Amino acid sequence: MSVDDLATPCNFVIFGATGNLSANKLIPALYHLEVAGRLPKRMGFTAFARREWDQSQWTEYLKQVLQEKLGDYFDEGVFRSLSSRFNYVRGELHDPQSFAQLGQAIATAKTGPSGCSIYYLAIKPTEYAAVIRNLDQAGLNEPRGQQRIVVEKPFGEDIESALLLNEVLHKHFAEEQIYRIDHYLGKETVQNLLVFRFANTLIEPLWNRNFIDHVQITVAEEIGIEKRADYYDKAGALRDMLQNHLMQLLAVVAMEPPPAWEADALRDEKVKVLRSVRPIPRRAVHAHAFRAQYGPGFSRGVQVGGYQDELGIEKNSVTETFVSAKFYIDNWRWRGVPFYLRTGKRMAKQMSLIALRFKYPPQQLFRETPVEVIAPNWVLLSIQPAESMHMEIHVKKPGLEMDTRVLALNASYRKTHEVPLDAYETLLLDVIEGDRSLFIRFDEVEWAWRVVDPILKYWAQEREFIHTYPAGTWGPEEANRLFDSEDHEWRNEV
Repeated sequence: MSVDDLATPCNFVIFGATGNLSANKLIPALYHLEVAGRLPKRMGFTAFARREWDQSQWTEYLKQVLQEKLGDYFDEGVFRSLSSRFNYVRGELHDPQSFAQLGQAIATAKTGPSGCSIYYLAIKPTEYAAVIRNLDQAGLNEPRGQQRIVVEKPFGEDIESALLLNEVLHKHFAEEQIYRIDHYLGKETVQNLLVFRFANTLIEPLWNRNFIDHVQITVAEEIGIEKRADYYDKAGALRDMLQNHLMQLLAVVAMEPPPAWEADALRDEKVKVLRSVRPIPRRAVHAHAFRAQYGPGFSRGVQVGGYQDELGIEKNSVTETFVSAKFYIDNWRWRGVPFYLRTGKRMAKQMSLIALRFKYPPQQLFRETPVEVIAPNWVLLSIQPAESMHMEIHVKKPGLEMDTRVLALNASYRKTHEVPLDAYETLLLDVIEGDRSLFIRFDEVEWAWRVVDPILKYWAQEREFIHTYPAGTWGPEEANRLFDSEDHEWRNEV
């Protein structure tokens, strides 16, 4: 089936088209889909932004963005093809008249028969409600069931605001029209994790509390807050990363095999995991979660300031830039296995890693040999910077003595000539084709908020002090207090 045989919308509207998300992710992803011939010929794009530009100025901006991102890979012919699909509409998100103009532009731009549109909210979460209501007032959410709206995380600031946002969405759009996007679910390694687990009889029987000692999920960033003070100082690492990205990774690691590769079947299993996470009592928050803030230090050999030195950050801010947490999943598969989650900014390196440590062998067979203590086996799934899978096992060292060394079995799935896909390429194509498998249903959002809500509420009352760590490190040593055993430690390398 060709892409033009699909029931695709014929207009894709990007709200916030001149913002960072659009420039860094959406526009390059659409360019690569154009190169691959995956965009339907009938599909047009509308860039909605507040800048006082005409069509030629937008086209020049589009070219500049792509040249900066692609460098020598920029192709003038592909650019002309993609830019010819775009129409620029100048407007304000809170102005109903701007949406009337948007409707006229969409009607003029359409060349196909379906009359459908995608609305991508590449804007601040505080602007979501205004855009949703203005789309409704302009009749741009009709006919129901055909239009699609894409909402970026974070989905609310807490459980209460998430429920309110969902109420606004459902008032104007049906659930099947709503695509809640978490780009981590579009990454190849995360999708490959499902294949790794459920397509290999070697792996799945070991993926449980009988064999696995603990699980670590780390998303570490080298960068600071990148001029996002107005957003980040209200959100912090718990809301910005752990509640969405890391909780989604936890759900994928821990889920049961779904009965079919279908959107609701996959999401049903993730919800079961989140509902099984043991609630954290208020008195136990300190034992289950730790927060800190980066101070001055060195990143890539360059001296950098601390969080409170960032432009727009108050000197007494206690917003966390690092958070680690411990969760237990009370079901048959995972009862008693700690899941350690960690994320932070200005850390030692850019890394996203899922690490599963297996239990020690029950018998110390080699206690009278040079092998006094055998290190445990690991399964390592690197999401970034390199996508790969590794399994660490013990083998005998060549020689006369009985001694061992660790051998890493590389299960990397990409061949040298295969180009990695950006997560947004996968997810944008899924939106166009109407595949919701890698998008988040609201009950996933709700239960993820319920998991972290006790931590949020407890920290909201602790406004006097926050631990710090030097920029360019792996975070504060105090975070190790979460570990259940003295031999547990963070895995920082593949």
